[in-house]
Amino acid sequence: MGAPLRIAIVAGEASGDILGAGLMHALKAQHPEVEFIGVGGPRMQAEGMNSYFPMERLSVMGLVEVLGRLPELLSRRKRLIQTLIAAKPDVFIGIDAPDFNLDLELKLRRAGIKTVHYVSPSVWAWRQKRVLKIREACDLMLTLFPFEAKFYDEHQVPVRFVGHTLADAIPLEADRAAARAELNLPADGPVVALMPGSRGGEVSRLGGLFLDAAVRLRALRPGVRFVLPCASPERRVQLEAQLAGHDIPVTLLDGQSHTALAACDAVLIASGTATLEALLYKRPMVVAYRVAPMTYRILKRMLKSPYVSLPNLLAGRLLVPELLQDAATPDALAHTLAPLLNGGEAQTEGFDQIHRTLRRDASTEAAKAVLELAGAR
Repeated sequence: MGAPLRIAIVAGEASGDILGAGLMHALKAQHPEVEFIGVGGPRMQAEGMNSYFPMERLSVMGLVEVLGRLPELLSRRKRLIQTLIAAKPDVFIGIDAPDFNLDLELKLRRAGIKTVHYVSPSVWAWRQKRVLKIREACDLMLTLFPFEAKFYDEHQVPVRFVGHTLADAIPLEADRAAARAELNLPADGPVVALMPGSRGGEVSRLGGLFLDAAVRLRALRPGVRFVLPCASPERRVQLEAQLAGHDIPVTLLDGQSHTALAACDAVLIASGTATLEALLYKRPMVVAYRVAPMTYRILKRMLKSPYVSLPNLLAGRLLVPELLQDAATPDALAHTLAPLLNGGEAQTEGFDQIHRTLRRDASTEAAKAVLELAGAR
């Protein structure tokens, strides 16, 4: 029997709660006596976390909302630092939420507590100077992607690439026929998934554009049908309004983005996390993105990477077409997408390789790394 371990974890949003619960489960499997303290959501609580306060108090999106909640966030962080220093955990793990967690990790590490940060912020893409703060704040960075680990290695930050839980969860080969049956789509004939993003701003900039591209694609490939997963009831209302005036066979879904990806032959997709899901489902894709012109000019200057989409960052080459800003026109999108409906093998072979690289049983790998740091292995 190992000595009892006290592990503190703070997750700030639903995705962190999922990762945290998987990690807690794996830690318990590898160490007989673990006590968990900190902040987590329902999944982490189900694994035995006694959350100091509801995780939702840390989930804030958007600048204005953050400013409105800043006094509360700062006072919660201050109290959390005091509570955790007094509790003397063997190790502290901050899951994602870098703006909140890195400061927390810095204070705890200075107080002699070992710290881990799980999920790298996009330091390799912009604001690279943050790596200096990360080096000071954490004893160990756990990354989901190999190119991130390489970046931290180069900047002398102790790092472990653990893989991605989605790569563990999504099968190496998805059942297209079963997914089509589930969505009542015809078994044959080309199907394209349209995925213009999950936020209101993204859908207002890309929804109409993707639907216009769908109209052009129908002219090039008359039999093609479309599926469009809506991230929320609000997005569905927004997309229904955009659909008025577009005469195309499109099935709107509530959520079900994974079923849509399994069912389709190709994807027109906004740059973001969903591109990783499309990659893991081995569906050829065209990535498009538009932001406000001023934002684009600023981002272009700040961006340190030659690519914006995860598939290309993971491949280290231009594996999927990226049509950004003014290059993202309905015609260009349709003409780039059309050949992928029955000729996307170059992409899908690359995707399969990446899937196998990311499939490492991430929670178990992360737990091993944490226990090594805590000196419990």
